[in-house]
Amino acid sequence: MSNMVEIRWHGRGGQGAKTAALLLADVAFKTGKFVQGFPEYGPERMGAPITAYNRIDNKKITIHSNIYEPDFVVVVDDTLLQSVNVTSGLKEDGAIIINTTKSKEEISNHLNGYEGCVYTLDAKKISLESLGKNFPNTPMLGAVVKVSEIVDEDTFIKEMEKSFQHKFASKPEVIKGNMEALSRSLKEVK
Repeated sequence: MSNMVEIRWHGRGGQGAKTAALLLADVAFKTGKFVQGFPEYGPERMGAPITAYNRIDNKKITIHSNIYEPDFVVVVDDTLLQSVNVTSGLKEDGAIIINTTKSKEEISNHLNGYEGCVYTLDAKKISLESLGKNFPNTPMLGAVVKVSEIVDEDTFIKEMEKSFQHKFASKPEVIKGNMEALSRSLKEVK
């Protein structure tokens, strides 16, 4: 039986939504799942809205299209709530995860009547405190793992540390901050 989970990421060029989607696919793959992680290409440029996707399943994935009815939506930049219909097609039994300092009540009027679960995380604060720069994709990656339960948290942390050690082999000082951002996001998403 298929347990496919589909995730749609909304961000702005340069915020790392595409990278986060690819990292999630990589970690899920390492746990034995079948995965897809891909961006929707258009006239992307720094600061322009972008969309990325994940499909994760325990059996071979034969669908090769964008995701129109996601189980989860991740919003890396809450200013997109005013210009992009981020809840389009979002399943009511799914969830939306938003990087924001605002409460659920403050953002609900931007969710087009969506009545499913809404999670928030101040990914900017976590990123600034853990990494010294605003890279919201790392905390949002941790938040989506927490909310979706797509990968066991301990396995996720171990695999991400391996990934960061490989990716940042020439900059080991970056690993600690990224790991702290992931750990904090797993605890602070609400």
